[in-house]
Amino acid sequence: MTALASVTSSGMTLDDLTRVLLIGSIVLLVAVAAVRLSVASGMPSLLIYLGIGLVLGNAGVGIQFSDASTTRVLGYAALVLILAEGGLSTKWSNIRGSVAPAAVLATVGVVVSVVVVGVAAHAILGLPWEISLLLGAILASTDAAAVFAVLRNVPIPRRLSGMLEAEAGFNDAPVVLLVVALAAQSMPGATEEPWWELLIIVLLELAGGAAVGIAIGYVGGLALRRVAGGSSALFSIGVLALTVLAYAVGALAHVSGFLATYLAALVLGNMSLPNRTSVQSFATAMGWIAQIGLFVLLGLLADPLRLDEQLRNALVIGLVLLLLARPLSVLASTVWFRMPWQDMAFLSWAGLRGAVPVVLATVPLVAGTPNTSWIFDLVFVLVVVFTILQAPPLPWVARHLGLTEQIHSVDVGLESTPLVEIAADVITVTVGEESRLHGVAIFELRLPRRAMVTLIVRDGETFVPEQHTTIRHGDRLLIVTTSGSHRATEQRILALSQHGRLAGWPSAGLERARRIGRQTPRKT
Repeated sequence: MTALASVTSSGMTLDDLTRVLLIGSIVLLVAVAAVRLSVASGMPSLLIYLGIGLVLGNAGVGIQFSDASTTRVLGYAALVLILAEGGLSTKWSNIRGSVAPAAVLATVGVVVSVVVVGVAAHAILGLPWEISLLLGAILASTDAAAVFAVLRNVPIPRRLSGMLEAEAGFNDAPVVLLVVALAAQSMPGATEEPWWELLIIVLLELAGGAAVGIAIGYVGGLALRRVAGGSSALFSIGVLALTVLAYAVGALAHVSGFLATYLAALVLGNMSLPNRTSVQSFATAMGWIAQIGLFVLLGLLADPLRLDEQLRNALVIGLVLLLLARPLSVLASTVWFRMPWQDMAFLSWAGLRGAVPVVLATVPLVAGTPNTSWIFDLVFVLVVVFTILQAPPLPWVARHLGLTEQIHSVDVGLESTPLVEIAADVITVTVGEESRLHGVAIFELRLPRRAMVTLIVRDGETFVPEQHTTIRHGDRLLIVTTSGSHRATEQRILALSQHGRLAGWPSAGLERARRIGRQTPRKT
């Protein structure tokens, strides 16, 4: 009722509503079409959405918008939906081996990045220490969505994709806490707290957020499975509502609501709930709407006439972030896990910045922190410029570091089949140019007994293979398997891609020879 009263008092008419709906629908249609341009250019779609906002803003169509407080509130709401979508669509099996290094990178790595950028901003730009560290904290969060938008056609090992995914899900929470705390400490007359006390507070809030998220995700998932009806649409709404509930409970308890949201979604997404495909499709749609709305809103808030004033400073801080802060944070976080240097090099280059830093740049504006109005412009320019510099070369970097896999499999959800109920999975396999699956016949795959190649897509044509059908480079295979045989099927396909049709035979033949040797008496 309050919202309705405010709209009525503002004098909004049906004609105004019509104009809002007209502009909104056109923006969404342009944003949907922009995805194809993003794929073709290798550029994350976030840049196109920011551009739409700039065109609609003061220097373009002329929509007047300068409310940083509203941008922050709506930005937080969008981040909740984006984190929820990320957690619901993440498979625990894909990130399980990457959780430990990703957690260290999202905590220790964040601290290293904040300190390095803060020292550089103080030494090069001459900023006070409080503002320098605040700028470092704002720029510390990465954006996995931007990375995966570029790498969707460049299969990288799951240890890397899982780490980037987990890092982006984890690091938003500590960064938000640091930015809010540092912005408060930068206020005139604020009591300066020791760094160790601030660190303890952040760790406690993260631990509390993790507990809230896991508890709500698990208990809520069990309850929803019992009480929800048969409608997949209503069930999807219920699951997403649980992730939003996790944020609200976490925020009310003064712990990390963002971490609570991500972990609740991660738990729910891996509970084998019914209507899994519908839930993920609904969450993905809401995530896209949140991203489009958020980036367009940030573009509206930016003033193109002021952005060029921060270009030099943005280039300086961006180069420090790319060439020094990010590599040092990756090194300090992953050296304990004996990670290959190629992996560390790729992680260093793949630390793209996205919506979170630009949203967090509004925090000091809303808090009224003195002498920080320029931060939003600097962060906006930095994100745009370095996304253009870093994103297109990412596939080239992955290939030249030898990190692209010749066999790439992904899970497929089918709306027409209740896969959860029949305990079945569907996998698509893309055969790379150097994969040794080329020339292997279907019967030579020797897949697990409960797995079968049901379809092949070759040169744009689809056909059902026979036992003697030969696989070729560029083929896409559709494999149906039981849930229990899923992992064994993937491992078998990977072994065949690396070793060809004889994969598995050498070790078996050697073991047989050893057994015969032990049984046969030696001649003297």
